Amino acid sequence: MTQREFDTDVLVVGTGPMGATTALALAKYGVRVHAISRWNWLANTPRAHITNQRTVEVLRSLGIEEELKQQATAWDKMGDTLFTTSFAGPEIARLQTWGTGDLRFGDYIEASPCPMLDVPQPVMEPILVNAAARSGAQMSFNTEYLSHEQDEGGVTVRLRNHISGQDYEQRVRFLVGADGARSQVAADIGLPFEGVLARAGTLYVQFKADLSKYVAHRPSILHWIVNPEAGFGEIGMGLLRAVKPWTEWIAGWGFDMSKGDPDTSRENALEKIRSLVGDPGLECEILSISPWYVNQQYALEYSRGRVFCGGDAVHRHPPSSGLGLNTSVQDGFNLAWKLAYVIKGYASLDHLSSYGDERAPVGRQIVERANQSRLDYAPMRTAFYGKPSGFSGTLEHFLEGFFAADEQGVETRRKMAEALELKNYEFNAEGTEMNQRYESDGIIGETEPETWSRDRQLYHQPSSRPGAKIPHAWLVGPDGRRISTLDVIGHGCFTLVTGIAGFAWEQAVASLDLPFLRCVRIGIGRYTDPYFYWARLREIDEGGALLVRPDGVIAWRRKEAVSIQRDAETQLADALDAVLGRAKFKMTDDARSSGAAA
Repeated sequence: MTQREFDTDVLVVGTGPMGATTALALAKYGVRVHAISRWNWLANTPRAHITNQRTVEVLRSLGIEEELKQQATAWDKMGDTLFTTSFAGPEIARLQTWGTGDLRFGDYIEASPCPMLDVPQPVMEPILVNAAARSGAQMSFNTEYLSHEQDEGGVTVRLRNHISGQDYEQRVRFLVGADGARSQVAADIGLPFEGVLARAGTLYVQFKADLSKYVAHRPSILHWIVNPEAGFGEIGMGLLRAVKPWTEWIAGWGFDMSKGDPDTSRENALEKIRSLVGDPGLECEILSISPWYVNQQYALEYSRGRVFCGGDAVHRHPPSSGLGLNTSVQDGFNLAWKLAYVIKGYASLDHLSSYGDERAPVGRQIVERANQSRLDYAPMRTAFYGKPSGFSGTLEHFLEGFFAADEQGVETRRKMAEALELKNYEFNAEGTEMNQRYESDGIIGETEPETWSRDRQLYHQPSSRPGAKIPHAWLVGPDGRRISTLDVIGHGCFTLVTGIAGFAWEQAVASLDLPFLRCVRIGIGRYTDPYFYWARLREIDEGGALLVRPDGVIAWRRKEAVSIQRDAETQLADALDAVLGRAKFKMTDDARSSGAAA
């Protein structure tokens, strides 16, 4: 088929974090993309909000980090996670979280040029969608995906326009299902799943009230409430989450699913909110009340033929650990460049299998981590209540025992300290967020296993091993200002990173003359290493080389220096052949100039 026979190159079903990121990245890479949503607009409830450093790095690469920062709750306001009997009542404990603490802030600063941010989903999605549209993506709302049929050459998708009521078809090269936890696309292609749905229940209430007097002096976006009115469900505590400091909130508490549907009356919601705040006379504006169910399910595969799924369509889990939105954005970033390279003729169709091979293990990991984070509250409940199941007496009785100077009080506080330490795996788990290591046919791996110097879940370990993202190090750019190594790669291109002694690699890149490949010699020309930070992190000789993909992941490395251009060119061409799934890498004239059709 010729290019004219396709209505667009990629159709994305869904405009949430995964769908909008995919559309934005594809548009940035010069690919025709159409993203649709059955709804009239975007997310209308706060939902996900934690935006970790790796996700901010992705959005930095896509050009929207600064816009995101302007709309976010800043890192320093994310602050201490509070455990208290109520906002007005006695505190039990605090945990410095999201890398803001004295013991961890340096780790986070060293790992990335980007901060953690708190960006509720209704704020994040418009930024992504607007950026995608500005970059050339076609966006359609009130448009429902109905079904599809795929063949060797493409996918025919049937859609419904909810405004006109008309059904119509689009012929596309590839279809992406980013249509959420009830994904019709995933069901239609029969993706296999493991796990369970709705294994526990929580009631969420969105409300407005100025609670500054309780929290402005101890800023935090998450507050766990320990009292008999809140001590239900799997976690056994109530939640007050700041959506917009300090006037918009979500209150949450668990309910027993075996007893049927929870009480969703406004009277009950107001009573619970007053209990959590500790103000029996509090007046607030209740915006919504809805039950929410804990899922623990992940897809074993992410694609069938020319149809791919990502985001909540393939990993379904609770918000614990704040991993959902982040993993969805990163799914889209991984998939988009691969689709673009196949469409432009730079990579083989087989190369697309690397998407699922790389992202499915991450999806499984975060589903298991998010659910484990809920289970990890059991030792805390035991410390609070004396038993895992919850309160057995009055709040006054609990406080008297917890703060007692006797032997039992000492033991209770010791258990509390241990339980609090365990929650670092939810609230300070930089390793979980940043230590992804991909294995696929798109990565030329190394046989020697990686050695982890510290806890892999808690601490980020920079590495130049194939499968890891390129480490962040501050360089100095041509204007004398600092610039991250993350900023000198990407932008839809493969980058061969070498040093002053890597002249042969620079010659090899010039000789290959590929439109998607460029060379950066750190230490000379545009980017220098006066701090010698990069020299400490690169784990290769100065004349060695790293082949970095458009998503910042290292696909191949040569540790030793190469002095002969022909040797460098042969090694680099062979690496590209393997990474991009080509039997032998050859570019047609059409592919060199504009990209060939897949």
